[in-house]
Amino acid sequence: MLICVSIFQIIMNFNYSTKSLELQNKLQAFMDAHIYPNEKRFEDEINVGDRWKPSELIEELKLKAREEDLWNLFLPEISGLTNLEYAPLAEIMGRVVWSSEVFNCSAPDTGNMEVLERYGTPEQKEFWLKPLLNGEIRSCFAMTEPNVASSDATNIQSSIKRDGDDFILNGRKWWSTGGGAARCKLAIFMGKTDENALKHLQQSMILVPMKTEGLKVERILNVFGFDDAPNGHAEISFENVRVPAANLILGEGRGFEIAQGRLGPGRVHHCMRLIGVAERALELMTRRAHDRIAFGKKISEQGVVRQWISESRLAIEQARLLVLKTAWLMDEVGNKAARVEIAMIKAVVPQMALQIIDRAIQTHGGGGVCQDFPLANFWIYARSLRLADGPDEVHLESIAKMELKKYIAN
Repeated sequence: MLICVSIFQIIMNFNYSTKSLELQNKLQAFMDAHIYPNEKRFEDEINVGDRWKPSELIEELKLKAREEDLWNLFLPEISGLTNLEYAPLAEIMGRVVWSSEVFNCSAPDTGNMEVLERYGTPEQKEFWLKPLLNGEIRSCFAMTEPNVASSDATNIQSSIKRDGDDFILNGRKWWSTGGGAARCKLAIFMGKTDENALKHLQQSMILVPMKTEGLKVERILNVFGFDDAPNGHAEISFENVRVPAANLILGEGRGFEIAQGRLGPGRVHHCMRLIGVAERALELMTRRAHDRIAFGKKISEQGVVRQWISESRLAIEQARLLVLKTAWLMDEVGNKAARVEIAMIKAVVPQMALQIIDRAIQTHGGGGVCQDFPLANFWIYARSLRLADGPDEVHLESIAKMELKKYIAN
């Protein structure tokens, strides 16, 4: 028996609101005036002196962004934007990989702020959420571990043990993005509070100040040879780290629940930013193809390049529609009901972006892999997200399970 309620029984409306359209225009103007002209300055700045200090350029631009009310756009409780309204804004920001921080819309702070906004106590919000929302500090998310497959969060081995009015933390984390930044003041640590509880009720999350005794940034992990300064991806050890019990988020055994709540909106943000990356790569590819001569004619007149351009446009439009559908579903029926679409965009969008970036690199020749163009950074960013958002294989398995559930025997 086929059990299948089609989403097309519901009228989907992808029209952007007036508010979203106005913000898109403001954001595009800001990018044209302040972001694109400063791409080289940013690269030059982080290659001089202390690579982990706050970027002077970003701090300058943050002030301008706040003045123009282009700030904390990702958080519905503040911006009033739905996922569907925010999606095109994330795409615009994604065209330059570091620009999201200018608008205080960069990961992992966005996910951490969502956690604190939705699950934090009034005291936790006052002490940590407020300075994060003001862009005064940065944070990291300490979940992934080097010795287990962390795409399955139930594998986490780190411990959170009660000791009177405190908890004692032990474990080793890595790929804690942002952990290398001088302004990173907070880690959200995931560990097990009860190994004897049900599988999804063993984990908890707790707030850990980076200056706490026993917490040590062991090293910064390179991504394809790059350290991603000034934020970096830290490997962090926690040895008998003592924090107050009041730092626990939501309650013991609620860590997996928080993680699932954190994953929904952030995936739309990542995927729309990647569509912005793909759009920029296609733009660079077409311009390069138009300007370069090979074998007596413009590269844009070569059949294979014209095919790359057309197939790239098709892929971007398809991926964007899937992400917009996902955002709309999250707004209309909730993250849980949109879980199959969320899994789909995690698998589809990074692969789409990588293919287009690769074509753009090929069109640029040697220039495509050097610092004169952003394509090499685009490729590293997109390839990393195929892991950071969970391996493709995990998403495809989830999609298959949910698809198979539609076909059940009476």
